[in-house]
Amino acid sequence: MPVATQPLSPAYAELSRLFEQRIAIIEGPKGTMVQARQLSEADFRGQCFCGHSHDLTGDNDILCLTQPGLIEEFHRTYIEAGADLVSTNTFNGTRISQSDFQIESHAAAINRSAAQICTRAARWGETQFGRRIFVAGALGPTNRTLSLSPDVNRPDFRAVTFDQMVAAYYEAARALVEGGAEILLVETIFDTLNAKAALFAIENLFDELPARLPVMISVTIADASGRTLSGQTLEAFYNSIVHARPFSVGINCALGAKQMRPYIEELARIASCYVTCYPNAGLPNAFGAYDETPAEMAATLAEFAANGWVNLLGGCCGSTPAHIKAIAAAVKGLAPRPLPPPAGAALRLSGLEPLTVA
Repeated sequence: MPVATQPLSPAYAELSRLFEQRIAIIEGPKGTMVQARQLSEADFRGQCFCGHSHDLTGDNDILCLTQPGLIEEFHRTYIEAGADLVSTNTFNGTRISQSDFQIESHAAAINRSAAQICTRAARWGETQFGRRIFVAGALGPTNRTLSLSPDVNRPDFRAVTFDQMVAAYYEAARALVEGGAEILLVETIFDTLNAKAALFAIENLFDELPARLPVMISVTIADASGRTLSGQTLEAFYNSIVHARPFSVGINCALGAKQMRPYIEELARIASCYVTCYPNAGLPNAFGAYDETPAEMAATLAEFAANGWVNLLGGCCGSTPAHIKAIAAAVKGLAPRPLPPPAGAALRLSGLEPLTVA
């Protein structure tokens, strides 16, 4: 739980009420929507970066500056499908990731604009549908890793330092809040040390803000081993980040809902906070596409809800507004997971495996 002496933002209490009253829905991926539009290089450049020296195709985040109307359209479509939370189009919004496109100097502007776009869509949705829509500022995993070397011949080498990662996350998080983000969502975590850098940066930001925002954390289980890419089991990961007093912890990406089932069940058993889940629309086929239909995905996630495992559901890669609409309909009326009573005092440690000393 948050430190008692630190004020909580109004959104903190409002989001708590939502998660306690019913299963909330988060919007689906913007990347899937962008790919469907088959945008050209000129579309990515817009009027802002006509003379930029590097190709921008594939930099979905830059669309927050060059095609803001398109990104707002995506958010509105997901809201129409039933989303209660919209998340900023900033999966690669840090200057570390944007350096691949030589656009790192615009990282703060990307995040600020993304949050403003999201906020406009959320206020539109509230007017249209009469329900509260929350704006989550998304902080993706970056394209670097602090735990693993990118060079097999130099196991000690890292392409980025912890301090650099913290600075990049701080810049992005601050701009997201300036743009109107009410929640900070650290998502698609494949390296726990990267996530800890993000959480450290967020805590530094909170020291400067009048109130604490909800922090939602979502990890990626890489495969059937049940571990993150950096090797941790789910419980070890949870032990690694619970000190940050997350509003919620969850799993997203990498796996389809059926493959995610044992891990979300385990997380529901161990988590002292709210639990979230937004899997891919099945596993990718030979062409990298996702074949799971909205009805199939919704049926599996409805089972998670019926078992009392989750407080928020949605979809990641391959899911569309049709998937989100089907999920929202399938879980309507099902009770959310209640917060468990406080766990007993114990020393809970983590390496690649968890260790609990009662």
